[in-house]
Amino acid sequence: MEPELGRLEDLPADYRETLTARHLVPLWPSLRAVLPPHVPARRTQPVHWAYAALRPLLMRAGELTPIEKAERRVLVLANPGHGLEKMQASAAMYLGMQLLLPGEWAPSHRHTPNAVRMVVEGEGAWTTVEGEKCLMQRGDLILTPTGLWHEHGHDGDAPVVWLDVLDLPLVYYMEASYVVPGARQAVRPEHGEHRWRRAGIAPSPVFTRSDKPFPLLRYPWAEVREALLQLAAESSGDEAVQVTYVNPETGADAQAILGFYALLLRPGQTLALPARSPAQVFHLIEGSARVEVAGQRFTLAPADTCCAPGFEPVTLTNLHPDAPSFVFIADESPLHRKLGVYEVRGG
Repeated sequence: MEPELGRLEDLPADYRETLTARHLVPLWPSLRAVLPPHVPARRTQPVHWAYAALRPLLMRAGELTPIEKAERRVLVLANPGHGLEKMQASAAMYLGMQLLLPGEWAPSHRHTPNAVRMVVEGEGAWTTVEGEKCLMQRGDLILTPTGLWHEHGHDGDAPVVWLDVLDLPLVYYMEASYVVPGARQAVRPEHGEHRWRRAGIAPSPVFTRSDKPFPLLRYPWAEVREALLQLAAESSGDEAVQVTYVNPETGADAQAILGFYALLLRPGQTLALPARSPAQVFHLIEGSARVEVAGQRFTLAPADTCCAPGFEPVTLTNLHPDAPSFVFIADESPLHRKLGVYEVRGG
């Protein structure tokens, strides 16, 4: 039986006014709001962003606002539970769909939030990160980690769109979010995805060690997809088939705050995920899938995105009876583990 706590209005008005004048707040009337019993309070709501509805609005933004006036032409996927003005998908995740048109260049800058780009459609674009030019092809994951210079350009002839995932809400809350503009980068010949192409073998410099904290910046979808198919072929029909995007030198998560994964759903498979403390984002790369969470049911077409709050079980179903579906997942697990608050309930 939870004790009944006193209310703010139970206190005399003069006492409350004196506390306010001295920048003091009584804890007990708000204690259950910040420390609710058993399950945390969550603003993050289940929400679905359909690419078919979003894409025309993004293309219209390309007509209305030149890149010179936008710098980054993005529509933010905002979770209504946090308020649209907060531009949050969850407590620690920001999502945005970014458009780059042929011939455009999004100027070089660096910022404190970590970012990744999941390419949604189009060919011919590239992201240069600290001088390494990363081609952008559908399904590729490209890192632009904290403090690294990056810019985007487009040499193709059709629009290119990608999904941005940043830890901006957390970095902003910490009062540590800022950007520094820069000049166009000189491109170096190296490519991390070539150096780290084979599992089990690693470059080993004889005389000097690399001091790059992010040795792999582009994770090509063609190779990730092939790895998932091989895992599926070599495992039983009811096992989950998932890979984690990691730093190949350390085996740790690719970035420090958010985690990134690719999941294969076998034809017709239903996968029940246990309730975990971090919020999750599901973005469909290929196929057709259904996501069920907290009484909501979302049908995902390619390039659709949805969000699931933490502490809720999630059920994923491949709606294709004869072909796999592929899902990109982002979550807050690395942050939760570092803070010591990571939980799994059930499952």
